[in-house]
Amino acid sequence: MVGGENVEPALLAEVSALGHPPRVIGVFRRRDLAASADVALALWRVSDPGNVGTLLRSADAFGAAVMLSDGCADPFGPKALRAAMGSTFRVPLVDFALSNAVALVAEGGEPLCDLELERYSTFVLGAEREGLPEEILERCEARATIPVQSVESLNVAMAGTIALYERSRRA
Repeated sequence: MVGGENVEPALLAEVSALGHPPRVIGVFRRRDLAASADVALALWRVSDPGNVGTLLRSADAFGAAVMLSDGCADPFGPKALRAAMGSTFRVPLVDFALSNAVALVAEGGEPLCDLELERYSTFVLGAEREGLPEEILERCEARATIPVQSVESLNVAMAGTIALYERSRRA
């Protein structure tokens, strides 16, 4: 353990997003993680930090890496860190590069349950409002839709989690 320094409570309150700031903080370096995952989530402009954190947690649960495009929420921001529940420090964050990719789309794709998911190593997810632009869709080998009833679509974090589960279930 490294010795600490006393910091004025008012200064701690300034760096905290919480209503009742902690009295202790830690500063450390994140170690580089080997990008040896067989599957990855590629997030395209997912700007909600809660969704980014939740997807990191799901990636951790299923042994996946995560790719973040420009425009994604900071995975080290307070809301993303809270949603990830520690997974941020176990999941490899790798460069956004699409290969063997299947785009998850709200409608018009092949049902996820009908795809041979073992053929794909990357699930591509877009921001909830905009989805994936045509330029990204064209770089994907397939498009998949998760069939739903009585709702228009699923939250991006739910869709990514379902896709990872379905792929791991078949492995």
